[in-house]
Amino acid sequence: MPAAEEAQQLQVTATALGPWPGHDPVEAARIIRGELGSPHLPFLAELPDRGVGADAIGRTASLLVEMAVDVQPYGWRIVDRPGRDLTRARSALSTDINVQADVAGAEDTPAAEFKVQLVGPLSLAAGLHLHNGERALIDYGARRDIAASLAAGVGEHLGRVASAVPGARLVVQLDEPDIASVLAGTIPTSSGYRTLRSVAGQEVADLWRVVVDALRAAGAAETVIAVPEIEAPFEQILAAGADGIAVPLKALTSRQWEQLAEAVEAGKRLWAGALAVENPASELPRAAEVADAVWRPWRQLGLPAASLGTLRITPSAGLEGYAPSGASAVLTRLTHAADALNQLALG
Repeated sequence: MPAAEEAQQLQVTATALGPWPGHDPVEAARIIRGELGSPHLPFLAELPDRGVGADAIGRTASLLVEMAVDVQPYGWRIVDRPGRDLTRARSALSTDINVQADVAGAEDTPAAEFKVQLVGPLSLAAGLHLHNGERALIDYGARRDIAASLAAGVGEHLGRVASAVPGARLVVQLDEPDIASVLAGTIPTSSGYRTLRSVAGQEVADLWRVVVDALRAAGAAETVIAVPEIEAPFEQILAAGADGIAVPLKALTSRQWEQLAEAVEAGKRLWAGALAVENPASELPRAAEVADAVWRPWRQLGLPAASLGTLRITPSAGLEGYAPSGASAVLTRLTHAADALNQLALG
């Protein structure tokens, strides 16, 4: 491992989860890159306020190979041939990557790392609908096909991102916001009168592995799976071969912290959602408070200060509900919290 990369990996770094306010990808890219300078992790912003195709499901579905989608009143639907909605989603993503290339090209010191976000295969299957209007999650074959199609599409996507940020170490965040409901069998059918059958934990791990392996083969240096803290399936994430876990900290149980400590000791990365952002109107906590939300349980579990280098600090959720200035302030607070943790790691 090059010395510069090793040094970077031994520092606590900051990043955000992807969703960003507004409609202007140029403004977003400049703010994010300005706030998340080295050693922190800038990312390709998602701007859901732009509408159809800029949402997380449409954005990821635009990467699917041999599987087209369109928009219906109930959401995104798998269809036989591409149409206007899919073209719009692909165009928005291409614009964002081109903007990132322009921003990166104007920099004197390029980013050492860069992150992209994708919806994971289970939440994607929950968000896509079959021809009959039912969620694709209901069908084992559809779940498998979606994972395979996504795996087939990530190579070209990462190649385009790599061209936009030459030399950067590529990091991928697989978002699974619906995974607890998928595993519990509480996602409603299209009629709303019943719920879809739960998906077995082994199948979840297998489908994740299909995508994780494809990302690694496509050049991803790090892949983490992001999940809510309630009933977070850490065992399945690790079984899928992911490099780390991204999770909000607020409601983690003692048992979950113990599982995370075991993962850290096994060499996995923890992306800690330590900065609460659910209420954009509330005042941000001080950087010391954010750092303490990690440091206290870290020490209580007996983890060494030196292992803080496996950590990334993130907000607890996306920042699309903020004004751009507020989202920028969140990034500033995250980098200050990372600095505080780095000081603690040094003793």
